Amino acid sequence: MMSSFWMECKAEFIAQYQEQKQMADAALGRIDDTTFFTRLKQGGDAESNSIAVLIKHISGNFISRWTDFLTRDGEKADRQRPREFVHEASDNRPQIMERWEQGWQILFATLESLTEEDFAKTVYIRDEAHSVVKAILRNLLHTTHHIGQIDLLATVLKNQDGEG
Repeated sequence: MMSSFWMECKAEFIAQYQEQKQMADAALGRIDDTTFFTRLKQGGDAESNSIAVLIKHISGNFISRWTDFLTRDGEKADRQRPREFVHEASDNRPQIMERWEQGWQILFATLESLTEEDFAKTVYIRDEAHSVVKAILRNLLHTTHHIGQIDLLATVLKNQDGEG
C-alpha cells in the first residue's frame, strides 16, 4: 500500500522544494547578469553574498547532500564548499545555472526514489547521524533560508538600479 503516512510526507517534501524552486527561478528571471553577480554591500564582508554565490552554494549543497543520499555521507570529499562563496574569474551565469539545474535534478530524483522503508534509515552529514526526515527537513530549511535571500536580493538590487 503506497498511500502511507511516509509517502504523503515524501509528496509534501517534493511539493515544498518545487515551491522553493519556483520562487528562486522567478527571482532569477527578474534580474540581468550584472545584478546576478552584484553584492548588496560592495565593500563586501563574509555575510554579503551575491545571488550568484548563493546559487553556487545551494547547488554545491544539493549535489553533495543528495548524491547517494542513503549510502554515503552528505558532505562529499570533493565538494570544495569554500569555493562556493568566492567569485572566481571563470564564473559565468550559464555555467552556474547549469549546475543549479543539476543540483535540483539530483534532489528531485533522490526524493522520488525514496521508499517507505527508506524513512526508517539513518543517513550521515559530516559523520553526524540523522533520520531521513531530519536530513530532509534540515536541507529544506537551509534551502528556504537562502532562497529567501535570493528573492530579497533580486528585489532590492533591481530597485537600486532604478528598474523597479
